[in-house]
Amino acid sequence: MSEAKTLLEDVTIKFAGDSGDGMQLTGGLFTNNTALTGSDLSTFPDFPAEIRAPAGTLPGVSGFQIHFGSTEIFTPGDHFDVLVAMNSAALKSNLSRLKEGGTIIVNTDGFDKKNLRLAKYEDGANPLEDGSLDGYEVYEMAITKMTRECLAESDLGMKEKDRCKNMFVLGFLYWRYDRNMQETLDWLASKFGKKPSVLTANESVLKAGYHYGETTETFSSQFEIQAAPLAKGTYRGIMGNEALVMGLVAAGQKSGLPIFYGSYPITPASDILHGLAAHKNFGVKTFQAEDEIAAVCAAIGASYGGNIGVTGTSGPGLALKAEAVGLAMILEIPLVICNVQRGGPSTGLPTKTEQSDLLQAMYGRNGESPVPVIAAASPSDCFHVAIEACRLAVQHMTPVVLLSDGYIANGMEPWRFPKAADIEPIEVNFAPPGDGEAPFLPYLRDENHVRAWAKPGTAGLAHRIGGLEKEANTGNVSYDPANHEYMTKIRQAKVDKIAEFVPEQEIETGASSGKVLVLGWGSTYGVIQSVVRNLVAQGESVSHAHLRYLNPFPKNLEAVMGQFEKVLVPEINNGQLSKLIREKYLLNVYQYNKIQGVPIAKSELEHAIRDIL
Repeated sequence: MSEAKTLLEDVTIKFAGDSGDGMQLTGGLFTNNTALTGSDLSTFPDFPAEIRAPAGTLPGVSGFQIHFGSTEIFTPGDHFDVLVAMNSAALKSNLSRLKEGGTIIVNTDGFDKKNLRLAKYEDGANPLEDGSLDGYEVYEMAITKMTRECLAESDLGMKEKDRCKNMFVLGFLYWRYDRNMQETLDWLASKFGKKPSVLTANESVLKAGYHYGETTETFSSQFEIQAAPLAKGTYRGIMGNEALVMGLVAAGQKSGLPIFYGSYPITPASDILHGLAAHKNFGVKTFQAEDEIAAVCAAIGASYGGNIGVTGTSGPGLALKAEAVGLAMILEIPLVICNVQRGGPSTGLPTKTEQSDLLQAMYGRNGESPVPVIAAASPSDCFHVAIEACRLAVQHMTPVVLLSDGYIANGMEPWRFPKAADIEPIEVNFAPPGDGEAPFLPYLRDENHVRAWAKPGTAGLAHRIGGLEKEANTGNVSYDPANHEYMTKIRQAKVDKIAEFVPEQEIETGASSGKVLVLGWGSTYGVIQSVVRNLVAQGESVSHAHLRYLNPFPKNLEAVMGQFEKVLVPEINNGQLSKLIREKYLLNVYQYNKIQGVPIAKSELEHAIRDIL
């Protein structure tokens, strides 16, 4: 067998199979191994919407996509170089996105008559035999059969043996990309150390897959991807929800306040609750409530008591929390609402990504109920955005909506550990005890229209709370028309004034003026950055600006947009930021919208930009 190694700049692999085939685990282990090589990377897990769709069917296909390379990687890739298809449904669901001439690693045991029928191939049709894959490099492997043969002496049952077949694929890919397996072997030992039969089986199959690649004449070449030129530092792979958890913990440490997280399980936000529950040693309290309303109300109570109250959900849960968020707004106490967006409306596409809750975050409450809204741009950015949301909530005495989405929450990228000393403290000022003479005025405001945070039990600070309109300064219930108008406008002014405390908008890539500004927010960051960099390198007059602060907008945003002939806003919705920009600045922006439950592809966005150039 040849010892040749082909040097590649980047590779995109899609792992696909039944939800029980362990594709998410396989992809995750391959990602962790890739991170150790120093490659930059981006991932995109693709979960089925059904909890347990019938095995072998198209709705039951689960996937994991990873794009890695020796250059900066901003997206999980438009199309795959390699497709791992564990059955016929996985092949059928993903073949259209495989590059021309791409590689298919196929488990032939998943292409029997039953699997072909479940995948809705016509009677007698088999893509492995009918020539439909002639344009691709196809590696046919009887993975299930070889896994069983490898474990012939194991005392595991047949189902347990078959669960190991993902390790065969992983081992083969470790050989193909010249990887060291030790990190994965160590992980298996820590995971299954108390189940020696399971541990031995997974180790044996992983090594069998590696040696199959090493000893089979069909596979004449290995591939090498060198390390990417990342800034020096200590890195780890991190998912968006993991980064959000760490950011909230850091905010608690930097403010000196306990974090209270009240939540009800909902895809794709549930991992935040699981993650925070592991950090009791940092003073974090977690509460799984009986419903969304109880969760947010518990967080409001925690904030009233002097904690940083946080609640997490997705779009349907945010709808249920709406009245309580309005209560926190009129009480004017800190609250962070993490909304990990998914496809809607209603139950919609619970495992697919979308940016369609921006208008809900802005306006989805009764009455005039303004709250700040900020958005994370990538998995690692969730760390910084979580800290910023807590800072705004505490220092401006207001609920803050933090927008993430399924793409960010479940995606992974390298993250360089920040130094604790580089994270600014969050200044907290509780109202001092009263002197017993002058009455406490809970809604007396400072120059930024912010009221004092009165911790219950503090001497001399007794005051009224509730959802009824408050009299200015005293906080007493008031039905006076003029007072209601004043309080409505001052609460809006408080939120508007936050623009003076956030950074001015900057250009991410490209010149500060030109023909086209691509203005994005949230998870469109990677695709915009990648496309604009390529176009700038080709001499096109294109720039990229990305919004973190969506309410209020940065104070110089209008001036930034005014330096360009045209502004294009790409969104994974039907044009929600475009509406806000038009409303505020009377600017006729161009739109590119995709609402398919998947991210915008680079080729699509480049075509849209060239159209308006």
